[in-house]
Amino acid sequence: MRTLLQVLFRTNALDDRVRRTLVETLYTQPSSLAIGALGGIATTCVAAWVTGQPALTDAAAALSIVALARVLTAYLMRRRERRDTRALELFFEIGAFSYALMVGVVAALAVHLDAPTVAQLMTVCNAMCYGVGIAARNAGRPVIAIGQLLLAMMPPVIAFFMQGTFAYIVLAISVAIVVPAMIGIALNVFRTLRNSIAAAETSARLAQKMQVLARSDVVTGLLNRAGLNHELVERLARMAPDRKLALFWIDLDRFKEVNDTLGHQVGDRLLAEVANRLRNITPEDSTVARFGGDEFIVACETADRREAEMLAHQMMDEISRPMRVDEDRLEIAASMGIGLLPDDGEDLDALLQAADLALYRSKVNGRKQISFFDPSMTRNLVRRREIEAELRLALQRDELSIFFQPIVDLETGRIRAFEALVRWFHPEKGELRPDEFIPVAEETGAIITLGNWITGQAARAAAHWPEDVTIAVNLSPLQIKAPGAALGILNALRDARLEPSRLELEITETVLLDHSQNTESFINELAQAGVRFALDDFGTGYSSLGYLNKYPFSKIKVDRSFVSGIHQGKKSRAIIRAVSSMGATLGMEIVAEGLETLEQVNAVREAGCTLGQGYYFSRAVPDYLAAMLLAKERERDEPKRLANG
Repeated sequence: MRTLLQVLFRTNALDDRVRRTLVETLYTQPSSLAIGALGGIATTCVAAWVTGQPALTDAAAALSIVALARVLTAYLMRRRERRDTRALELFFEIGAFSYALMVGVVAALAVHLDAPTVAQLMTVCNAMCYGVGIAARNAGRPVIAIGQLLLAMMPPVIAFFMQGTFAYIVLAISVAIVVPAMIGIALNVFRTLRNSIAAAETSARLAQKMQVLARSDVVTGLLNRAGLNHELVERLARMAPDRKLALFWIDLDRFKEVNDTLGHQVGDRLLAEVANRLRNITPEDSTVARFGGDEFIVACETADRREAEMLAHQMMDEISRPMRVDEDRLEIAASMGIGLLPDDGEDLDALLQAADLALYRSKVNGRKQISFFDPSMTRNLVRRREIEAELRLALQRDELSIFFQPIVDLETGRIRAFEALVRWFHPEKGELRPDEFIPVAEETGAIITLGNWITGQAARAAAHWPEDVTIAVNLSPLQIKAPGAALGILNALRDARLEPSRLELEITETVLLDHSQNTESFINELAQAGVRFALDDFGTGYSSLGYLNKYPFSKIKVDRSFVSGIHQGKKSRAIIRAVSSMGATLGMEIVAEGLETLEQVNAVREAGCTLGQGYYFSRAVPDYLAAMLLAKERERDEPKRLANG
């Protein structure tokens, strides 16, 4: 009994939601009510006509009125706006209980008045069928189903007992036994429905949660790339025609160096802090996403370009404010590209491409820049794609050449080495500068093939030089990470018949920031074979003395900005002097790049540099001119050698 009451009168939150759903199902098929009502009206009216009893006729009339009113109410309630659950249930209960009671009363009157057998059979069968059928149909609300079952079936059962004969008593007992059985069926159906609805709710919540997770970035809590695309599509659909959509593509400058020097945990916290700052500074209805890595995208509606520019500066100022992560004080800068819709594109893909190209312009211009999209950027993209396609054919067409720039001993003036530099002479476009095609080669992965080719060509040229002259080749980070990179270089040396000790590979500090096992293995394998290494562009990045201690560098190349850059002066000379002193202590040679005047040569020599490279000595020349320079140098020195011999 207690279990039955718990089922009938649940009040927790889940049951309230289930109740609402099940109550609404009572109104889903008013046509079934209409069919049942017509059947009930026909049955009772025929029974009353056959019997001819006024009481039965009055009962049939009352039943007809209740049935028609109930059907009309069901149709009206279904078409009305959403009502309170209790109101829906109450309206249904009044009609359902009234109709069930009239069905039962008509059947009981037919038995009590000893109506003709066909009339009793019609009304009793109608009551029994209605009670059994309604127990299943309305099982979603057990109170209603059981109430209708009892009101329809118990009056004829009582009438059977009142007849007093053995047959009627047996019939009463048989019908009465059906009642608890149908109650059990109704409750089982209700439990099944309730559990199904609860399971569906749980599945829906899990699906929604999974969808949120799939569209969110774990580190920052912002939208990820998938979430951004979904949000932008919806935003475009509801945006007013007279508004513009500004898309800001932000890239954090030198974020990788923070990751590599301080660890990924600090990097993640920095990303989370940048995300919070973007949330706080952008308008409330903005879409903010982490596009991947250290890139963020902000999209918001704007009135014009000026408003977008003001917001861009606010975001850049907010990002660049110093932040503290644990004990580290971090200063981060960013580059930004901006695209406006519909000015810079008619759809989302075009807008993203516009902002991406604008971001690329900011990076090329020296970072920490804000750039709006300009149609000329599209032309630059087309040119880059042309370079990418033609670069793959340039090697086959012999359009690439290796030039050699001498590295000179600052004391003797003799050429100690040549640096191999690639040149591209296009048959239609003329000479293409390395800064045009080298970045494209690195982005597309073609730098691996190009780098191996440069090493091979340089080694073959150096094999014809005097044994005391070495060849220096720059390496790209992608070359080092490529499978079998060390073996490829050793094979190139073997094919050129050049001793490994005459090859010097120049590596920038950015390569070493990776702390990759592949990089370490690459350097160690070649060093053991005799290949020498130089640290290039020293002083332009996160210069670390740890590199000099960990890796077998024999030479340090001081970046040209300290020699001939706009900041060249007392501080630069002091830095060169310090590096030279350190190199002398470690047994390393120091190369000063970018020497253009005699004054610069004297200055770096006095500061302690041992080698120099630059236009003062010679520009990069083809292999035959490099050989001529060496031959003339040997001819000039020959009398001195004979005199000393």
